[in-house]
Amino acid sequence: MSIDSAVIRRDFPIFGNEVNGKPLVYLDSANTSQKPNVVIDTMTKFMREAYAPINRSAYTLAANATEQYEGARAAVAKFINANNAREIVFTKNATEALNMIAFSWGRANLQRGDVVLLTHMEHHANIVPWQMLQQERGIELRWVPLTSDFQLDLSSLETLLAGVKVFSFTSMSNVLGTINPVEKLCAAAHAAGAIAIVDMCQSVPHAPTDVRASGADFAMFSSHKMCGPSGVGVLWGREALLEAMPPFLGGGNMISEVRLDGFTCAELPSKFEAGTPPIVEVIGLGAAVNYLTGVGMQNVRQHEIALSNYVLDLLQSRFGDDITIHGPRNPELRGATFSFAFRGIHPHDLSQVLDQSNVCVRAGHHCAKPLMKIIGANATTRASFYLYNTTEDADALADALDSASDIF
Repeated sequence: MSIDSAVIRRDFPIFGNEVNGKPLVYLDSANTSQKPNVVIDTMTKFMREAYAPINRSAYTLAANATEQYEGARAAVAKFINANNAREIVFTKNATEALNMIAFSWGRANLQRGDVVLLTHMEHHANIVPWQMLQQERGIELRWVPLTSDFQLDLSSLETLLAGVKVFSFTSMSNVLGTINPVEKLCAAAHAAGAIAIVDMCQSVPHAPTDVRASGADFAMFSSHKMCGPSGVGVLWGREALLEAMPPFLGGGNMISEVRLDGFTCAELPSKFEAGTPPIVEVIGLGAAVNYLTGVGMQNVRQHEIALSNYVLDLLQSRFGDDITIHGPRNPELRGATFSFAFRGIHPHDLSQVLDQSNVCVRAGHHCAKPLMKIIGANATTRASFYLYNTTEDADALADALDSASDIF
């Protein structure tokens, strides 16, 4: 079954709007996605008719709110094929989830001289927390380099993994679009005696996810990239590892008992959800998960493969050497995220000119400065496509690029 993006777009009210008399061409979904009516309506309905605190009160309204909140957790667990809902921890975002692993699991398990392996294509969220722990604990960081065709260079992986305690890597680059071999990398980590942590922010919204089959020990992703609201992320971890981890934050809801001489943690997942959670946002995430499930994640993936093929052919045939696209050429090996340089025009200038045609792209270092340096760019322009994008959006991008040439 293929996606009819024209039908999908009707589910997203923002695409009914025009700016300066022009339709919206939204190509920044790698940053954040647009929201379907069902998510907006679910959150609004809850706030209008059903809002109450969760887990603390016995009255009917609160009990119903708790049921919706935990229902969203169950939906997320099913969506990624977790063993059970106890393995799903709601966080502020995926960045907080990565920090939670670095500072909760890391402080409990890593000592001076221990090694953490990362890759050159990581987002800052999967670099800086480990560098902070390096400053605090004296751990060592190693790096998996890239090949000339924008893949991970795994030729020396066994050597790089020697003595490593943690291998933390992205499932898909937010700059290059490169899809990494998660199962292979997790298996290699385990063979070396390391745990595997996978930043799935860029893959969960775009393809079927099975955390159990992946071999990962921890994974994280963000609601706002998968048709849900901002303000909520997901940490998934194997139950035994989460049970053994100390709590990350202290306060209400994460305790079962508090005494003057100490405290006892609540059971999973409450142990890691201190304070009042983002109740409305979690319920919105549940609606987004149900929406994507209805569309079918395999259908989303196939749509993006076809769209990637169209975009690559269009831009290369139309602009040739005037455009440099950073990332794999094979659509099967990449997501529909395209970072590029165009005719020597600065990415920020280019994005402003494209905006005059109501084409929304991202310009900057994309929170991946080490990768920018490796590919020889201070910044790139990034156009990222999703289930609601069409070939007409790609045509609009190409036309807007031509218009930019007229200005510069």
